[in-house]
Amino acid sequence: MQTHKAKRVEITIEAVMQSRLTEALKKAEVSGYTVLPVLGGSGRSGEWSRSGQVSRAQGMVQVVCIIRPERLDDLLESAFEVVERYIGMVCVTDCDVLRAERF
Repeated sequence: MQTHKAKRVEITIEAVMQSRLTEALKKAEVSGYTVLPVLGGSGRSGEWSRSGQVSRAQGMVQVVCIIRPERLDDLLESAFEVVERYIGMVCVTDCDVLRAERF
């Protein structure tokens, strides 16, 4: 079966910034993404966990999308306008997809 090269972008950010981030992705003409809850982790500030939190303000989400390689710079530029001032991280990895027309 033939595969096609693509980029997988994972952006982890504070949950309260999710709508700004997804608007930035739409601005970059990203046609699809998935939002996942982040249950906990560890970073520069030490370990943290979502358990026991009563508001959405302290939580984190991960937004994942797959795009064509030539569209990566536009996506990163739009997303970085949101991410640069907040807690979070951006990861880009190479991947292969079966149905390139969907990206």
